[in-house]
Amino acid sequence: MKTTVAVVNSQGADFSLEEVELDGPRADEVLVRIVATGLCHTDIHLKGFLPEEMFPNVFGHEGAGVVEAIGDDVTGIEVGDHVVLSFRSCRACENCTNGLVGYCDSSLLLNYMGMRMDGSQTYSKDGAGVFGNFFGQSSLSQHAIAYADNVVVVDKSVDLTKVAPYGCGFQTGAGTVLNVLKPEAGDSLVVFGVGAVGLAALAAAQHLGVGTVVAVDPMASRRDAAAKFGAIGVDPTAEDVVEKIKELTGGGASYAIDTTAISAVVKQAQQALKVRGTLVALGLGAEEYAIDAIDLLQTGKVIKASIEGDSDPQEMVPRLIALNAAGEFDVDDLIATYPFSEINQAVADVLAGKVVKPVLVW
Repeated sequence: MKTTVAVVNSQGADFSLEEVELDGPRADEVLVRIVATGLCHTDIHLKGFLPEEMFPNVFGHEGAGVVEAIGDDVTGIEVGDHVVLSFRSCRACENCTNGLVGYCDSSLLLNYMGMRMDGSQTYSKDGAGVFGNFFGQSSLSQHAIAYADNVVVVDKSVDLTKVAPYGCGFQTGAGTVLNVLKPEAGDSLVVFGVGAVGLAALAAAQHLGVGTVVAVDPMASRRDAAAKFGAIGVDPTAEDVVEKIKELTGGGASYAIDTTAISAVVKQAQQALKVRGTLVALGLGAEEYAIDAIDLLQTGKVIKASIEGDSDPQEMVPRLIALNAAGEFDVDDLIATYPFSEINQAVADVLAGKVVKPVLVW
């Protein structure tokens, strides 16, 4: 079938709306008409990072839409279902069967290589293959091929425009707090970089009633957004971040999250922790981080990472939707919608800090 996609034709190029051919669903696949897709930093980063031979490429991994067709082997999903799309996992390896689907043995092949496991591609143009299948969806498209393992059926009353980011960004931030750190009321949490992921983490911390929450970001607009979730804003361009955090938390934070992927910021996050505090690094970008080895060895601090907040989207997406409905995860105001024709403007606006979470709608 023909469909329109926001394709990137070469490394670092802008998105371009073009018509392509999309395969019908195979036995294990689901065809989804996309209603809305969140624009994630990973989409922006990888279009300038992947090698030239992996273009043209269709990105997008926060899709939400309506099922139009299913393969013969698909169960639990029906035509007409409203769905949120997330990352893929095999559901069979040791990590998957232990509930750690983000660490699936086949994650790289299933999510990043731009093709099915057999090497075929879902999209083509003028007879030539177009890389897609990104996170098992490539949902910067009017239609997408997805799979039972990354399709989450939601109630038809749910606004798909609002829940599209739950498939990755909001899930990652909230999951890091709810699944990984699990802070309590007497703890303190500092989030470095309060874009969509960081703000979702703060929303989850507010839900848990964490006592002291701090947001570090040079953009006043984002510190203001963080204040909605009870966070004290710190401007890293105006004060000594480490000393200010120690002042606010009574000697150091119990937990910290970095979303910036800036090595110097990660080091600050480590130094701002209390003895045996934990830092989770979530940012994608830097190849190496510099740590304070003396501080680490003398304090027993932990520096770790998390994929998708250690979430299983089949559990986490419905959980966050339920929290949102109950007023316990109020992230709706973080979303700014754009027609797909304005996707490049959405990229510019989020990079400039004018919006927190762009969502593209058809």
